[in-house]
Amino acid sequence: MEPLRHVSGRAIPFGRKNVDTDVVIPAHWLKTISRDGLGKGAFEAVRKEPGNVFEDPEYQGAPILIAGDNFGCGSSREHAAWALLDMGVTCVIAPSFSDIFSSNAFKNGILGVVLPQEAVDRLMEVARTDPIDIDLESQIVTTPFQDRFSFEIDPFRKNCLLNGLDEVGLTLAQDGEISAHEKQAQIDLPFLSSAMRDAA
Repeated sequence: MEPLRHVSGRAIPFGRKNVDTDVVIPAHWLKTISRDGLGKGAFEAVRKEPGNVFEDPEYQGAPILIAGDNFGCGSSREHAAWALLDMGVTCVIAPSFSDIFSSNAFKNGILGVVLPQEAVDRLMEVARTDPIDIDLESQIVTTPFQDRFSFEIDPFRKNCLLNGLDEVGLTLAQDGEISAHEKQAQIDLPFLSSAMRDAA
């Protein structure tokens, strides 16, 4: 997972409420065994609507998505996070997220920023013409018009995102302690080591 400190650029002013994971990536895209190419299926039904923001060339490759309340509700679908990443989105701003989407997004290196509806409305307005900046370290969202919105984030999640640590990375960071424990276990509990050798 890549470290994430700053996200700057255009933001897709989507803003729709109660968008479930089936809207983010429809079920027929889940057959793939690769994450590559899922961005093409992201918001497939929405893309068929005339004048939708996802087909607007102005927002192509935008790293930020501004969504409505309860974003990512519905079934647990890690493909939703994968599809957003494949689109180039590394930050989603919304008044609230479903717990399952919030967890899947975090585990895949996407920053979820929760802001009050008034702040989201303001960012939707700015996004139509100008870039937005998110500084994870200071936990501030800013605009070229001197808007400053602070957001909360769990310290553990913040540390993982800043340092690019997914679950595998967190385990590898404890390699020294794990090795020391294994060596000590062979001394303290030799019968376990012999039982494991016999089973092999």
